[in-house]
Amino acid sequence: MASSSNYNVFAHLTAEKCVTYRTVLNVFTQAKARFVIHLRPTDVERQLADDGMRYADATAVEMMLQQLMAWGNLEAHPDTAEVLTVDDFWRVRNLYQMSAAGEAAEAALAVFEQSLRQPGELQAAALDDIRKQLDQVIFLSRQEKVDDADVFNAFSLLRQRFDELTAQAQRFIGGLQRRIELQGLNVESFLIYKQRLIDYLERFLSQLVLAGHEIAMTIRSIEPERIAPLLHRAAERELVDRLTVTDEDRAVARRAWQQRWEGLCSWFVGSDKRPSQAEELRGAARAAIPSLVAAVTGINDRRAGRSDRAADLRALALWFAEAEDDQAAHRLWRGAFALDSCRHLSIDADTLDQRGAEPVSSTTRWIDAPPVRISPRLHNSGRYAARGRPQNVIDRSAERAKLGQLALQEAGEISQWLQILGAGRRVRLSQLDELPEGAFQLFLDVLADALAAKSGSAAAVSVTSSDGVLQIDLEPTEDGAMAVIRATAGVLIGEDHYLMIRPLAEDGEEADDAWRLEVPPSLVAEG
Repeated sequence: MASSSNYNVFAHLTAEKCVTYRTVLNVFTQAKARFVIHLRPTDVERQLADDGMRYADATAVEMMLQQLMAWGNLEAHPDTAEVLTVDDFWRVRNLYQMSAAGEAAEAALAVFEQSLRQPGELQAAALDDIRKQLDQVIFLSRQEKVDDADVFNAFSLLRQRFDELTAQAQRFIGGLQRRIELQGLNVESFLIYKQRLIDYLERFLSQLVLAGHEIAMTIRSIEPERIAPLLHRAAERELVDRLTVTDEDRAVARRAWQQRWEGLCSWFVGSDKRPSQAEELRGAARAAIPSLVAAVTGINDRRAGRSDRAADLRALALWFAEAEDDQAAHRLWRGAFALDSCRHLSIDADTLDQRGAEPVSSTTRWIDAPPVRISPRLHNSGRYAARGRPQNVIDRSAERAKLGQLALQEAGEISQWLQILGAGRRVRLSQLDELPEGAFQLFLDVLADALAAKSGSAAAVSVTSSDGVLQIDLEPTEDGAMAVIRATAGVLIGEDHYLMIRPLAEDGEEADDAWRLEVPPSLVAEG
């Protein structure tokens, strides 16, 4: 563990002249990038002047360099290059350079600043690189003689791409949640960002499903007794340039490479107790889409001037709690739930026509809105309309009959598609072969409900459909077979499963009757 004194290199970040110290250290960082190791105080002063920074004099620069050296950011070495006289020799002259701790601190700050500025991303290309590197690992594991450099390069590139994939995905999901919560993002930018984000997520999810499955199958095909020697070779190659290597160093390096490999495997291959990290990433990305839609709905509600019912009820509950007595609570109750007569709020046809010609925004204050004209009859007789025969009720039977026909047609099509998908029989997905467009869409909905409830790749699941009508049973075949289902939209390929779709029959209902989807009676025309 590092000594606490090494952390003094970060002390300048909280010092009073923090900006000044950061500017001086940036001069040394830029000099190192030009392969200049040592700098004299005059070089630092000249560089600061070129950058437009004005300081008191060379003495102030020397004091800052001495303070940075005390914190451990810089190292000083005697400067004897320009000694011409004995007095010059005895005068203290130093060359300054970054210390090891100072270089590490600058590297850490650079990574910190880059992490804050750089947005996260879902790297679909990294999935393809990981898949190719795993193929290279399989090739090396089957060779009798392999070069340690090839093994180390293969595992190093695999580790690098995997670290980038996980770090960027974590940063993207965190930033995505912050944007969904509208932190630091205005409404107009969010609405423009919405569709682009949904397309981006859908494209990555499709690639993650295919590449993740292939990577998981590749990892399962690698024999553990073949991978262990390669990990040991990679650990030995990592230590080859050290001056002295102890047995403890070898054990630490081997354990580190073993943990990296296990982390890679668990990221793509789950277990019965816990799904893989790839599945959790897919779930988080899929959950972001409904959250995004809900955020957009909230924006539209606020733009339309709609009230937040939950917030209104919480405010009303607070008012009830703060009521002085029961009589005040009863007055609040009558006012909140409109228990008093509101006949004066009626509106006539002329007022509606006027509002249609000159709309009034829902955000207009009540006192600024145009008044509603009330008929004098309301004041004289207590009635808004004149006595007599009421207006005729509009006949909606034709529209109801049309809706009933459409509902019957849709129910018949769904019943036909369910018969194609087995209708209560236990079938293999590979037996479905080719499906019509409507049956294929219904199959995708059923499959999505079942897969969303799975806790592991080898677990069977029994779940109710999202509309509460069907019971869906999905069970792996465990024979390694693949199912290929063709449709007009394309081809669906995946592991074969047993599928059974059953209706949720009510008490006393026959099984055959349960397959007949009911149409609401209100949509069936009389006669």
